[in-house]
Amino acid sequence: MTEPLLRRLHARGERITVGALPWVAPVYRAMPQVADVIEFPFAHGGLQFKARRAIAQRIEGKFDNAYVLPNSLKSALLPFLASIPNRIGYLGEARVGLLTHRLKNPKNKPPMVAFYSALSGEHDLENDRPQLKMDAAEIEQTLLGLGLQQGAYVVFAPGAEYGPAKRWPARYFSELAARLDLPVVLLGSGKEAALCDEIAAPVNVALAGKCLNLAGKTSLPQALCLIAAGKSTVSNDSGLMHVAAAFGVPQVALFGSSSPLHTPPLNEQATVLWLKTDPSYQPPLDCAPCFARECPLGHTRCLNDISAARVLRVLQAL
Repeated sequence: MTEPLLRRLHARGERITVGALPWVAPVYRAMPQVADVIEFPFAHGGLQFKARRAIAQRIEGKFDNAYVLPNSLKSALLPFLASIPNRIGYLGEARVGLLTHRLKNPKNKPPMVAFYSALSGEHDLENDRPQLKMDAAEIEQTLLGLGLQQGAYVVFAPGAEYGPAKRWPARYFSELAARLDLPVVLLGSGKEAALCDEIAAPVNVALAGKCLNLAGKTSLPQALCLIAAGKSTVSNDSGLMHVAAAFGVPQVALFGSSSPLHTPPLNEQATVLWLKTDPSYQPPLDCAPCFARECPLGHTRCLNDISAARVLRVLQAL
């Protein structure tokens, strides 16, 4: 979702280096406008002042502008310690003194792509769509190693690290996989391996080899290649949903507790299923979006009432 911002900066002549945590760095390497990626060795939580100061000393004097995308204090600290002249970001977490150019945070949750792109100082943000590109040889090598053919499988990304209120039920993914004409590749992190096995196992009992569970077994670049080369993708509102959108892959995006008004898949070949905006769904889903990790009401109607048959019809139409 930050890619359109970087594309805007590159288009006006800025040479871009991205500082990123190792788990997301491969996504930035798939952006042609990014010249370099610095991997930050930061653990989750804590200020880690000494580590930030060490990197700041290493990059001091090398940059004119720093665009600080997260709203946290610690994310603005490194550019400040590196004495980067222009430090642009949103107000947040008492970091007024760390930034030289400060934007006010919107009161309502805006679309995240526009939220990031606004840091460029430009205002024509409506046509921003994330774009990623993988090397054709890398895609071919990944498919060859797994015995797959381009466009001959469907990708499922059934995880959502935020919580179960964003996850379509595993049994529905299994039902959908069994009814598809093509094999299914399941992608996710190691934490989602058990979930993906829960989906794949009953299908493979009846249809041996129909589901290939690769959760936790691929690198992120390999996962990007598999999504780029698949016929279509079915996912929850997750990072891999946005990856599929950035490759322009036909996709079905399932929304529950979150909102496609905030984090939509910006892809002309995407269909969003969100019962909140379905006039035929009764009784209306007045509780959505709640942005909760678990359903506060205990029913998770927003996802439980999206049938596998409905998703299948959308996929067939795509």
